[in-house]
Amino acid sequence: MFNQITKRSFGFNLAVVVGLFLVLGLIFFMLLGVITKHGDTLTVPDVHRKSVKDATKLLEDAGFNVDVRDSIFIDSLPALAVWEQTPAKGAIVKVGRTIYLTINKVVPPMVEMPDLVGLTFRSAEMTLHSRRLNVGDTIYKPDFATNTVLQQLLGGKLVKAGRQVPEGSSITLVLSSGTGSIENPVPDLIGMTFQEAKVTLSGRNLNLGTVMVDPAITDTANAFVVKQDPAPKNSLQELSMVRAGELVSIWLSPNPPVKSGGDTTSEN
Repeated sequence: MFNQITKRSFGFNLAVVVGLFLVLGLIFFMLLGVITKHGDTLTVPDVHRKSVKDATKLLEDAGFNVDVRDSIFIDSLPALAVWEQTPAKGAIVKVGRTIYLTINKVVPPMVEMPDLVGLTFRSAEMTLHSRRLNVGDTIYKPDFATNTVLQQLLGGKLVKAGRQVPEGSSITLVLSSGTGSIENPVPDLIGMTFQEAKVTLSGRNLNLGTVMVDPAITDTANAFVVKQDPAPKNSLQELSMVRAGELVSIWLSPNPPVKSGGDTTSEN
């Protein structure tokens, strides 16, 4: 057979080779559509908020491949639910296309609680969002610094700055409503312990101002109030008046005051 081929002219052999390549090329292009599934397309279904198990089954049954590529934490989304899909729902893609999923984490990551006290509500809200925390309830309390944060609470309890809290937590903010419009008599704190004075001021919607502490005090909570500003009465022995949210400063001593002839002095 080799001798027959070599006996033919070079031109004839070249034509045979070219013809063979053309036939192979024609067959290849005819099969190309089958190999690449050209023209076979599918519409991507919506798997948002479905569990990753259900979403994977739905997509694979529809002719897609599935790859979980990322995770995120959304507090309002069930654990292991799909948050995002690529390509998006409704996209027209080829059969066998890989759909990439972003799912919700099972355990929320921990973030550091920021210090919001003294910030305006707007600044506190932005700070919380930057840490992926949410603003929960807002409680208003009389205070002179209107609309600023007085306390930050988690689960009804004070939460200190720097503490690790779950991402997505709702933080309750206690905000200042400003001073009240109605004046009330200044409570007489003289003779009370520091703890009793704080409770009394809180019950009157007044705030504790400067606290002057005697160096001899070893137990601040049980130290005694021996002076306050404003005083319960003015120089004319008239009742002093304050508005809700105003400050009352006190002086503490380790010894209770001695009241004599209507005057109050502290023991030394």
